[in-house]
Amino acid sequence: MSESILNDPAIKAILAEPYGRYSDAEFARRRAALTAAAQVHRCEVLLIYGEQRSGTGVVWLTGWPTTTEAIVLFTPGERDVLWVEHYNHVPNARTIARDAEVRWAERKGARLPAEEMKRRGVKRVGIVGALPWTKAALLAETFELVDLNRDYSWLRMRKSDEEITWMRIGAAFSDLGIDALLQHAKPGMTERELGALVEREYHALGGATGIHFIGLTNMANPDRCVPTQFHSSRKLQVGDAMTVEFTATFWDSPGQVLRTFAVGTEPTPLYQKLHDVAEAAFQSITSVLKAGVSAQEIVDATGNIEAAGFTIYDDIMHGMGGGYWQPVLGTRSRPAGPVPDIKLEANMAMVVQPNVITRDEKAGVQLGEMVRITPTGFERFHAAPWGFLRIA
Repeated sequence: MSESILNDPAIKAILAEPYGRYSDAEFARRRAALTAAAQVHRCEVLLIYGEQRSGTGVVWLTGWPTTTEAIVLFTPGERDVLWVEHYNHVPNARTIARDAEVRWAERKGARLPAEEMKRRGVKRVGIVGALPWTKAALLAETFELVDLNRDYSWLRMRKSDEEITWMRIGAAFSDLGIDALLQHAKPGMTERELGALVEREYHALGGATGIHFIGLTNMANPDRCVPTQFHSSRKLQVGDAMTVEFTATFWDSPGQVLRTFAVGTEPTPLYQKLHDVAEAAFQSITSVLKAGVSAQEIVDATGNIEAAGFTIYDDIMHGMGGGYWQPVLGTRSRPAGPVPDIKLEANMAMVVQPNVITRDEKAGVQLGEMVRITPTGFERFHAAPWGFLRIA
């Protein structure tokens, strides 16, 4: 199914563009939403910050994925100004950024945006992104700063139909990582080699890696209950369980898929039970998902995990698409903090991911994927094979 999505003529047309770029109508929607947020907070301009490929507001507004550092000055009704480091990044930014005047930041941090805002007579500035303290302190000498990150997060949590289409691409790319392991993973390969295998197919199509967490442990003598964030030299062996969590992205549009593999043998009784409980938890959670359901109702649907004598390590559900969004949820035995007073809305993207583990934290499985919330239920983005998978 993932292959058929990537062969859809509309998707192929998007992938064939020199750079991924949303439609004029989608960018206009985003600008209107930011304008409304600025007006609510009485901000004359917004300053949107990103650094070291982090800070999704810059790419969301301009199309430019932040490299070393980028600062956007957004003024309702005017062309954006985008300051970019390094100097050799400026030409590419001028090609990719939509309707923005791209300038070199000259290694001056926030000084150039401050000078431009002074020239315009700006008094009150909305901030989006994790602006470093030194830059914030410099700006605060002249301007009244207002934190608009909460407003921005709600804009990103509510997806447009076009964003949903792009996230289908990210999901299909993520599924290619699962397919690669099923077809080509072999005992003797290191976690590093498995990671390279995961990336191979979607990189060739214009995808990038958000995460590819991989965990290997022997099912008869387990010592790892959750995938690790960094790959080691540990080798895949017959009798292992391999747990994975993959996010491939098309620009800033991701998928997320989580699965568990048995290597060269059938799952042990413990691992099969863990997986059965995880699958039941996924079904229980998704049975309540729909627009209007509360975060507490979702947590209440996870009780089968504790009833079976297990718990979790990873968050059991979180928002997705441009960030790790609320509601971020755990279970009764492993909360993810206070349960937020949030109700889901249609077109939110959520990742349901029961990482069911033993209470001694030695054995665990991963299962789940990103889904789209609808008025009456949910829709799956992913087509990766379901169940306890096998590496021959």
